[in-house]
Amino acid sequence: MTSEIAAILGIDGIATGAIYILVAIGTVLIFTVTRVIFIPFGDIAAFTALTLAALDAGQVPGTVGLVVVLACIAAAMEVFSLVRKQELRQIPVALVYYLALPLVIVLAVWVLVPLAPPLPVRIAMALLLIMPISPLLDRIVFRPVADGTVLLLLIISVALHFALVGLGLLFFGPEGVRTEPLTSMSVHIGDLMISGQNILILAAAIIFSGALLLFFDFTLIGKALRATAINRTGARLMGIRPTRAGTVAYLLGSLMAGVSGILIAPVNTIFYDSGFLLGLKAFVGAIIGGLASYPGTAIGALFVGVLESFASFYDSAYKDVIVFSLLIPILLWRSFTVIHSEEESEE
Repeated sequence: MTSEIAAILGIDGIATGAIYILVAIGTVLIFTVTRVIFIPFGDIAAFTALTLAALDAGQVPGTVGLVVVLACIAAAMEVFSLVRKQELRQIPVALVYYLALPLVIVLAVWVLVPLAPPLPVRIAMALLLIMPISPLLDRIVFRPVADGTVLLLLIISVALHFALVGLGLLFFGPEGVRTEPLTSMSVHIGDLMISGQNILILAAAIIFSGALLLFFDFTLIGKALRATAINRTGARLMGIRPTRAGTVAYLLGSLMAGVSGILIAPVNTIFYDSGFLLGLKAFVGAIIGGLASYPGTAIGALFVGVLESFASFYDSAYKDVIVFSLLIPILLWRSFTVIHSEEESEE
């Protein structure tokens, strides 16, 4: 391997790792606040890419039907729950949050699609369509068992992934898509050429990581999320609602998954089931960060991207095996170095 080839592989690995950073940080964000290892995170990213491709083709994306179905189910479950608790005054608010707002987004997309909006508007439409999906899934699937063990939540999350794969096939079809690059710019550094798409990917990872840091340190909502992550019972006693904090975490996670889907669509062909490997490789980076440290997660995800790039050069057939084999020594190391404690029980 020459130094030029190594540099090219390194640049590609950093760009891929930057995508994994967005997904991994979103996974850690949701886990720390809700204790849910959100396996379908990669599916949300893939659905965003498919949504943007449909909008680019002037078609109404399958996401519209998916959001409508999830909104109706979530609204019905919330209304039924409020009726059982005899909190009838909260029903109008619940209908606004779980039904009216998602349907307004769907209606806006439906109206704008025939007008052939420019690319920035199409990207905004794709992100707006994707963002309600995770909070709606939280209300339908996870909130009824929110006090369950982490293992139970993980099993449910895996089952939800397979359900979303089936829904993805139903709403998007089996065809793969690849969108147009967001920029045709390129930068030459010596003999190396760095595409503008890779620069955008890296810039997005840096911007979102920095924005997330500022969000947690300098905003009231961010501090509430951090308090919920540290001690759910203590946060509840201080007037912070874990369910509301979880909704905010899912919204932020959906946004990061959506951005990663938009950035990866021009460089990879995306199918309805492409999100699983994306989410799983990002999860390896999250494990390196201990599912708690955002800087550690970012470093781990970047390492996974670089490792995958070099592994694909030496033997592309075994690149996934090499990446996932990394989990074994990491888990062994953490099992010997981390102090184990019984999971905190909450009443």
